[in-house]
Amino acid sequence: MPFRLPLSACLIALAVVLLVGAAVVWAIGSKLIAVEPRPVALAGPGFEDVVLRAAPDQRVVGSWLPGRGRGAVLLLHGIHGDRRDMAERARFLNGQGYAVLLIDLPGQGASTASFVTFGLREADGVRAALEELRRRAPGQRIGVIGVSLGAASLVLCRDCPPVDAVVLESMYPTIEEAVANRLRMRLGPVGGPLSALLLWQLPLRLGIQPDALHPIKYVGQVKAPVLIASGSADLHTTLAETQRLYEAAAQPKALWVVEGAAHVNLHAYAREEYERRIGAFLAAHLDPVSVADER
Repeated sequence: MPFRLPLSACLIALAVVLLVGAAVVWAIGSKLIAVEPRPVALAGPGFEDVVLRAAPDQRVVGSWLPGRGRGAVLLLHGIHGDRRDMAERARFLNGQGYAVLLIDLPGQGASTASFVTFGLREADGVRAALEELRRRAPGQRIGVIGVSLGAASLVLCRDCPPVDAVVLESMYPTIEEAVANRLRMRLGPVGGPLSALLLWQLPLRLGIQPDALHPIKYVGQVKAPVLIASGSADLHTTLAETQRLYEAAAQPKALWVVEGAAHVNLHAYAREEYERRIGAFLAAHLDPVSVADER
């Protein structure tokens, strides 16, 4: 006669599995929203430290490179990074004559915040940085390059000062897809269903409803030329998701799929093509001579 566990034992085993799974997902959520304060120093000549107030209790720290009157660019890094991730882009752009402001997004690097909020409250830092850029580069046209979290922070900013050109790299379309993709990468097929347990934590721990974290709903409201870039092998934000973002964006717009790239630093991955494409895009929309010629 085959051995069978009593129903009570099966229920206990199931409860243990669910509790362990819930604990694992809670720990993953804790890691995702954790801030990582640390000092940040940018090596090299010309960088000037900048400290801004995004809110009475929120400090945003950045670095400034003055330009030669060709325009100004704000650089926004990805999650759990800091402005050093954008330093090579800054040097390239500054060499082209642009003034550049790099910031540590709230809760990252030397900037303060209580939690990572996947772009919603990081938008306060973006707003403060754009206001500072307007002050430091009066009358000049302004561009923004945002990577992943940085891109979402710009798009989710509902009252940011207007800009003249936007580059969005590797940006997620919805938080539901972002979470499911990342859990599948780490846990396999079971990761998708478990994503609901992570999303449930958003209102509980951050006071944020998931539908507030849908950049795809707002990308069409960006009132500037947009270039959307992502890697063809990116599993964090898939190619199909990037194409949906592109379709949702308003004209004028451009799409650059970086062949073979995953969720990586696209400038480091394809430096020559990046500098050619992004350089041409920014020149067309920021450079006073190019803009005057178009008119």
